[in-house]
Amino acid sequence: MSDRHITRRVRGVDTSDGAGVRLKRVIGQPELDMLDPFLLLDEFRSDQAGDYIAGFPEHPHRGFETVTYMLAGHMQHQDNHGNHGDLGPGSVQWMTAGRGILHSEMPQQENGLMWGFQLWVNLPAKDKMTAPRYQDIAPQRIPVVHPAAGVEVKLIAGELAGATGPVEGIVTAPLYLDIGLQPGAALTLDLPDGHHGFAYVFEGESVLVGGEKLARGQLGVLSERGRLQLAGGEQPVRLLVVAGRPLEEPVTRYGPFVMNTPAEIHDAIADFRAGKF
Repeated sequence: MSDRHITRRVRGVDTSDGAGVRLKRVIGQPELDMLDPFLLLDEFRSDQAGDYIAGFPEHPHRGFETVTYMLAGHMQHQDNHGNHGDLGPGSVQWMTAGRGILHSEMPQQENGLMWGFQLWVNLPAKDKMTAPRYQDIAPQRIPVVHPAAGVEVKLIAGELAGATGPVEGIVTAPLYLDIGLQPGAALTLDLPDGHHGFAYVFEGESVLVGGEKLARGQLGVLSERGRLQLAGGEQPVRLLVVAGRPLEEPVTRYGPFVMNTPAEIHDAIADFRAGKF
């Protein structure tokens, strides 16, 4: 069996979202518009309150899923259906927006480090108008496995080393791993053939992905078949490895709405203006 390799490298671009939250946009920018089924990947990291304190006031979503993974800091979410929850260090929220929801994500701290990721995952046409759903996952529910010497993996979604991540019922059958490698450690992953995937280094200097160096702040798009070989360098490193089944459907986007056709986008805007979310 051949090994997966990096087909392209991308660095995030500086931007802001919400009410001025500064972040790095890695997927969803000119160099990598999307990686079916992944529509967006943002990393937000700052210990300057002015970079995040205004948060993400109430805003709509339709037609896709948002995945928030917190490494440091404290955010609170609430929506127009009465749901609310807290996101602290190590916690995950997998929100299926479906046919429409209005929600907010606001910092619950006035200083200190705020660090995490938000990933957008597309929904197929048949599920875009499904009922909204939250999966709020506390850190203690996320399995931590050690599949090889010097390797620690937090398993958010998918299966590894006899464990199963807590995220369930996602049509794109995602694998979402937070992998820590000690110096010289190595790991082989069997990713499902045909799944689109990426590796993103967020701590440490670099890692070898399929024998090729991937540096901190770089996203490596992976080839579609074979095993994924990871190897640490001289210092500890941490990276995300994410994969999912591509939908291979038309995508029409307008801000927080992701549908299949322009007509469906017009419907989403009309429904939002009419208060139907």
